[in-house]
Amino acid sequence: MSGEHKTEIKYPSEYVKLNIGGSLHYTTIGTLQKHDTMLRAMFSGRMEVLTDSEGWILIDRCGKHFGTILNFLRDGSVPLPENTKEMAELLAEAKYYCISELAESCEQALLRKEREAEPICRVPLITSQKEEQLLISNTTKPVVKLLINRHNNKYSYTSTSDDNLLKNIELFDKMSLRFSGRVLFIKDVIGSSEICCWTFYGHGRKVAEVCCHSIVYTTDKKHTKVEFPEARIYEETLNILLYEHRNGPDQELMQATSSRGVVPCTSDEEEGERSGLARLRSNKQNTN
Repeated sequence: MSGEHKTEIKYPSEYVKLNIGGSLHYTTIGTLQKHDTMLRAMFSGRMEVLTDSEGWILIDRCGKHFGTILNFLRDGSVPLPENTKEMAELLAEAKYYCISELAESCEQALLRKEREAEPICRVPLITSQKEEQLLISNTTKPVVKLLINRHNNKYSYTSTSDDNLLKNIELFDKMSLRFSGRVLFIKDVIGSSEICCWTFYGHGRKVAEVCCHSIVYTTDKKHTKVEFPEARIYEETLNILLYEHRNGPDQELMQATSSRGVVPCTSDEEEGERSGLARLRSNKQNTN
């Protein structure tokens, strides 16, 4: 812009005209000097600033968020943008102008948004046997793996098999949400002769398995039968919770819980879990 020059500005009044990347602002020297920022140093009268021929003081920054910057200087607080991108832009401007309180507020808000955006439950989908071994050996949590492989074209399914396969998948999804902070749930779909099988791991080793498929024979052909042993699956999931702690489960308790018959969780999940654990303790007492 013609007429631009650097000079030491002497303010005839307390008002000043600012041109921030083409965005024009009119404010007071008192506002600009209210906090210990780069703007206070800039308008202390000791620094040279760039002006145009009309007396607008030029600052080579994007002016999109400068109104928010001014409002923070005036009031000491300001509503932050809802949009993550705009909040990151405001953070960059706050850092440039050395407004530490505003920059800290933006950083904390961005961290909260990042935590909120994280999924509640993550279920790894295994892509290889090596990956499965690494997941199981490296986690500190007990592991529940569901193998599902509806590839069977050679044998026909029985009439209820499709529904039971879906029920197994639905139970897996339900429990992965219910116990997401305590158990690592993984899915195996990489291909196998197995159709539907649950495997339970504690401290990196396999401790139980529930196979949900079998072959049945009729007069004309073989059929693939998929079952849904909900009670047994839920019982083994409760048993695997005993491996949460590094010291391992009480061996007598594990022996006492080897019998089947725990009632599965239905409408009230919390009550179901408490009832299941109560049965585990009761079984131990009965064996003594």
